[in-house]
Amino acid sequence: MDVERERRRLAALHEYHLLDAPADDELEAVVRVAAAVAGVPTATLNLIDEHRQCQLTTVGFPGADSPRSDSMCAIRFEAGEFMYTPDASRDPTYRTNPWVTGDRAGVRLYGSAPLITPDGYALGSLCVFHDEPGTLDAVQVARLRDLASVILALFERRRQARINRELAVIAEARQRWTDTLLETIDVAVVAADQSGRLTVFNRAAREWHGLDADPTLDPHEFADRYQLYTTDGVTLLPPAQLPLLRALRDGTVENAELIIKRSGATPIHATVSGRALVAPDGTPMGAVVAMTDVTSDRAQQRAIEAARRELAAANAELRRSNTELTNFAGAVSHDLVAPLSAVRGYLELLENEVTGEHRTWVDACCRAVNRMRDLIDSLLQYAQAGSAPIRRVPADLGRIADEVLADLQPAVDEASAEVTVPAPLPEVSCDPVLARQLLQNLIANAIKYRHPSRPCRVTVTAARADAGWSITVADNGIGIPPDKRRRVFDMFTRLDDTPGGGHGIGLSSCLRIVDRHGGAIRVEENPGGGTCVIFSLPD
Repeated sequence: MDVERERRRLAALHEYHLLDAPADDELEAVVRVAAAVAGVPTATLNLIDEHRQCQLTTVGFPGADSPRSDSMCAIRFEAGEFMYTPDASRDPTYRTNPWVTGDRAGVRLYGSAPLITPDGYALGSLCVFHDEPGTLDAVQVARLRDLASVILALFERRRQARINRELAVIAEARQRWTDTLLETIDVAVVAADQSGRLTVFNRAAREWHGLDADPTLDPHEFADRYQLYTTDGVTLLPPAQLPLLRALRDGTVENAELIIKRSGATPIHATVSGRALVAPDGTPMGAVVAMTDVTSDRAQQRAIEAARRELAAANAELRRSNTELTNFAGAVSHDLVAPLSAVRGYLELLENEVTGEHRTWVDACCRAVNRMRDLIDSLLQYAQAGSAPIRRVPADLGRIADEVLADLQPAVDEASAEVTVPAPLPEVSCDPVLARQLLQNLIANAIKYRHPSRPCRVTVTAARADAGWSITVADNGIGIPPDKRRRVFDMFTRLDDTPGGGHGIGLSSCLRIVDRHGGAIRVEENPGGGTCVIFSLPD
C-alpha cells in the first residue's frame, strides 16, 4: 500500500463527514434502485476507513461495521474499475472471504462500482450481491456506474451544504456585529446604492436627521427632505455638492462641511468624508460617508477668531482631526461590499473618536472582527487552493520565498524569529500564486507555533528528488506528536494543547495545493526539536 496516497485518501473521506452519520433518504433510494437494476435482493453503500468497512445504508439485510480485512469491496476498490463475478465461491480473489464462506454471508453473484472522487481517491463502493450465482449484462453494469456517480454527487452536495452552513453562521455573526456597531457609534454613517438611492442610516444618522433612510427618495430631493444646508445655514445644498453623491460621482470626498437643521432641534455642523464602493471586478456598488459632529469645534473657532494664538491652536486641532477623518473614511469605505470589511472600516473610524468604556467596546469589536476575518480568509484560501485554475510555469522558488518573507516581516520581527534559506532555492514547475500561498502558510505556522523557551528558528531548504524537487520547512518549535501528524492535514484539525488560536485550515490548504501539483506533503520530527514539513513538486 502506498502509505502517502492512503493518507490522502483517508483525508478526502473524512472531509465528507460521512462516517458514523445516518444516510439520508436520497442515498437510501439510490441503493434501492441499484438492487433493482441488478435484479438482486441485497445491496449496500460501503465506505472504507483505515481499519473498517462502514455500511452506510443497505437493502435486504441489516448493515453493520466490519473489519476492513473482511471486506470484499476493499480488495480492489482503489483500482477504479467495476468489479463483477458471477459466482464468488469459484473466484480465487473472493472464495475465502468471510462474506463468501458463510462466516458473514454466502455471497455468490457480486458486483461493485467504486466511488471515486474528482481527485481520484476511492471512498468505497456501491455493492450489489445475491446468495445465488447470476450475471450482470453490460447495460446493468453501466447503470450501476451511473448510480455510483450520483452517489458521489450527493456526497459533494452534502459537503458543500455543510460548508455553506458554516459560512452562514459566520455571516450571521458578522451581520450582528455590523448591526450592533452601527447602532452604538456616535458617528453618523450613510450609504447609497449605485443609483444614489439610500440604503443605510445608522442610529446617529437617524437622530441627526429626525428621519430614517428612504430608498424611494430621488437623490435630488435629499437636501430638502433631510434639511441639508451649506455652512452659512441658509442655503440648501445643491445636489452636485451633496457629499454622498460627490463620493458616488468622483470616487472620494474629504472633509466636506454641511449644516443639518432638524425641526425643533439645535443645528448640527458636520464634517463628511467618504468614498465610492467598488466590487473586486470594478463594478460600482454605491458609496458611503461618515459624518462627525463638529458643532462645538466650529462654535469655538468663531469665538476665538480675534485671538491669533487660540485660532492657530484650533486650526491645528482641526487639521489633526481632519487627517484622522480622512484615514477613517478611507478605511471604512474601502470595500463595504464585503460586510466584514465594512465592520472593520467602521471600527477604524472610531478608534480615535471615543474614549473610556466606549474605547474598550471598540477594542473588543476589533478582536472579534480579526478572528472572523482570519477564519473567512482561511476558508476562502482553502476553497481557492482546491478550485482556482492552476497555471504551472517555471518559477524561481527563491524569489517567491523572498516575497513571502517580505510579507511576513512584521510577524518575524514580532516573534524575534530568524528565517533562513541556507542555499539558493531552485527553479520549479508550479503555479506561482499557489506556491507563494503554500510557503507563506508553512512559514507563518512555524513562527506561530514557536517554542516559548527558545529563540524561533526557521529554515527553508530544497533537494533534488525523483522527477522533481523536495522542499523542507524546518523549525525548532513545539512540534507535532507522532500520533497526530497524519491528521493535521484534515480540515479544521487543531492540536488541543497548542497556543496561537488557529482554525485548522492552513495545512488542509497546503495539502490541496500540493495535491493539485501532483506532489506529496508530510510532517516529520526535526532532529533538533520542532517540526519538518516536507513537500514535493514534480517537474
